[in-house]
Amino acid sequence: MKSIGINGYGTIGKRVADAVSCQDDMKIVGVTKRTPDFEAQMAVDKGYPLYISAPEREGQFEEAGIKVAGTIDDLYDLIDLMVDCTPEGIGAKNMEVYKEKGVKGIFQGGEKQDAIGHSFNSFANFQDAWGADYVRVVSCNTTGLCRTLKPIDDLCGIKKVRAVMVRRGADPGQIKKGPINAIVPNPPTVPSHHGPDVQTVMYDLNITTMALLVPTTLMHQHNLMVELESVPAVDDVIDLLEATPRVMLFEANKGAGSTAEVMEFARDMGRPRSDLFEIAVWKESINITEGELFYMQAIHQESDVVPENVDCIRAMLELEEDAQKSIAKTNQAMGI
Repeated sequence: MKSIGINGYGTIGKRVADAVSCQDDMKIVGVTKRTPDFEAQMAVDKGYPLYISAPEREGQFEEAGIKVAGTIDDLYDLIDLMVDCTPEGIGAKNMEVYKEKGVKGIFQGGEKQDAIGHSFNSFANFQDAWGADYVRVVSCNTTGLCRTLKPIDDLCGIKKVRAVMVRRGADPGQIKKGPINAIVPNPPTVPSHHGPDVQTVMYDLNITTMALLVPTTLMHQHNLMVELESVPAVDDVIDLLEATPRVMLFEANKGAGSTAEVMEFARDMGRPRSDLFEIAVWKESINITEGELFYMQAIHQESDVVPENVDCIRAMLELEEDAQKSIAKTNQAMGI
């Protein structure tokens, strides 16, 4: 059983910690926090050994009465791999430390491809991470695009993808980010960064994206227009997506016509933190006109990359060579 550390026990880090903990071939031996806040105390309450990522703050943890197992320097000696879930831009700096310590590292989509050198998606390029030392799991939006585009490409081939990304302004817990009463082109230039990010794992895909921010915290929403090499029946696409792991079809006429209702479904499922690891595709939106496939999907930005992190651990530590077997193993353990 491989020993895993989590650097940054926040929105993604705490979810990855829980996902790793329910697997039978890996375990969490420590998580890090910089600030002695409620998340730090929750980590201790859940039984995760807590390490301070900023050793100079050890006194603050003592004053807060939060028990720590040591500093991050102590954690390096215990792990086979570190999953870095620190804020955007910090991971690339941490990679230099991991190299010095001889520790493998996984990074999140906020890091630049050029800084890390290799990107990962369970569906698109699992094998390319086999035995790798440093890998970036692509962003929540890119993960969502790959989850549906890769099986479609396998089914009938893709000539070109155009996608409009309607992005949430902030996560639910954020209070200093996001538009309040505005729609913000993000960026106002075309293409947005999402298409090139997809190409870091689906190397030959012809894709152009544009994006905007809207005042919601629940989910991202994608509107896709896909020119196909060969044209299947609409029912064949529906059957394909229904059979695709980590994709879930929703029907507006059955009360799931918005991101709010999709997330209500996730709450009713009883998932921890109401997470929806699957990509939500609206069944009614799937249509083919003159060789072009149209569909709409929604992404729970707080959780869809979590199972990908688990699969990436398996590939990097050479625990499972077959992508589909790893996906199935992760899904079963997480209840996906």
